[in-house]
Amino acid sequence: MFKNKKAIVTGGTRGIGRAIVLDLAANGCDVVFTYFSSEEAAKNLESESGKLGVKILGIKADASKFEEAEESVQFTLENLGNLDILVNNVGITKDNLILRMSEEDFDSVLSANLKSVYNYSKLVIRPMMKQRYGRIINISSVVALIGNPGQANYVASKAGVIGLTKSLARELASRNITVNAVAPGYVSTDMTKDLTEAQKEAMLNQVPLKRIAEPIDIAKVVSFLASSSADYITGQVITVDGGMTM
Repeated sequence: MFKNKKAIVTGGTRGIGRAIVLDLAANGCDVVFTYFSSEEAAKNLESESGKLGVKILGIKADASKFEEAEESVQFTLENLGNLDILVNNVGITKDNLILRMSEEDFDSVLSANLKSVYNYSKLVIRPMMKQRYGRIINISSVVALIGNPGQANYVASKAGVIGLTKSLARELASRNITVNAVAPGYVSTDMTKDLTEAQKEAMLNQVPLKRIAEPIDIAKVVSFLASSSADYITGQVITVDGGMTM
């Protein structure tokens, strides 16, 4: 599906990001992924390269810092030759009611989750425009559509991702670059594993399919949007939430 295609995935060592890297790679795509701290997890993911017969390369980068994003994009171009697909997946949470939320926690979540999308999108546009082809997929969240108490910073950042997605889609459509967002619901990742059983049950009660999504459920939709099957789709937000927000 992705023969001769090259991708960069931010935040690729865990959860949804790791599943995206592996699904793209399993379908023939060479992939560079960024990571922030876990060298061991990065090496483990790189080791999958031999099994899949493609390049999987990691580079340490703080996606919220433009200079480090620039270095990782340059690394991708130097090692893969070109760049066809960008998946903006980096995301953090620092939850609290807004009365108790510090300015630092608000700013850091906006920076990691939204500024990173600006950074990488801006940096990949020029090479994509030059080849008149590109696919940008941004990972948002269903909470950006419905809100969530105790997550004002996270919700604001993910809602910003949707707005940025739609604006970029309009700016870049004439250059054959599509820009879409995926909004996952409740997914089994490190970010949700610390929820209490009562919290998990309350969330599942909102999901008609009555199950928690696995990271691969999100990755498959990302791969679809990156593929030729989605050539005529841009500016869209695809919810992958088991019916939670219908």
